[in-house]
Amino acid sequence: MPMELLGFDFSLSSILSGLIFGVVGIFTFSRGKQRSSFRLILIGIALMFFPYFTHGPLQDWGIGLALCLLAYNQWYS
Repeated sequence: MPMELLGFDFSLSSILSGLIFGVVGIFTFSRGKQRSSFRLILIGIALMFFPYFTHGPLQDWGIGLALCLLAYNQWYS
């Protein structure tokens, strides 16, 4: 059974964005735990798991960059 029929859409862009934003998400999650910041913990979780639910490179990179910007604002506020 092809992966597309199961709802999986793997491309080089989705794999790279998942890897990059997953690493940033782990870092954000650990910083959130250190600072006891519930917002940073949620942003970290979102960064780690959102690529599983997006379709296409614009969604992958757009949502990932928006979450990174949100995390940056939370780190330095």
